[in-house]
Amino acid sequence: MNEISRRDEVSLSGAALRGAPWKAAAVGGGVVTVASFGMGLITGGGDLPWALGLGISLFALIAAIGAVAKPHEGDRVTRQARVWSLKHPWKFALLPAGITAVLDYPVQLVLDHEGVFGSGVQALWHGALVYVIAAILTLTMQGRAKSAR
Repeated sequence: MNEISRRDEVSLSGAALRGAPWKAAAVGGGVVTVASFGMGLITGGGDLPWALGLGISLFALIAAIGAVAKPHEGDRVTRQARVWSLKHPWKFALLPAGITAVLDYPVQLVLDHEGVFGSGVQALWHGALVYVIAAILTLTMQGRAKSAR
């Protein structure tokens, strides 16, 4: 009877993300966006929606991995949420993936002019990539959950 609801899983993921390195994530995402767009301009095809989507994805990945990288830091609730996240990487990765899709959708809709459906597909695709990458990276850090006890 250790089943928890989807709502509780999202709450645990959010609690784990509470101590994420948000400044580092914003700087990392911003630098990658500027570099990607700049390289595109130099090579003759600067694609702003693609660069912004890449930056948003990296922002969510840095925040997610940074949040669970140090499960022994923070208050008791945050530590427990981080340990839960390390034990359930596929469930934890749903929140960073959702953040990516939600932030990326208006970028795709306004700047890429793909329409409501096309923008949704692009945003979901970026969210799916973040989901897989965040879950795999969190999975590789599961040993930290054992050392945090």
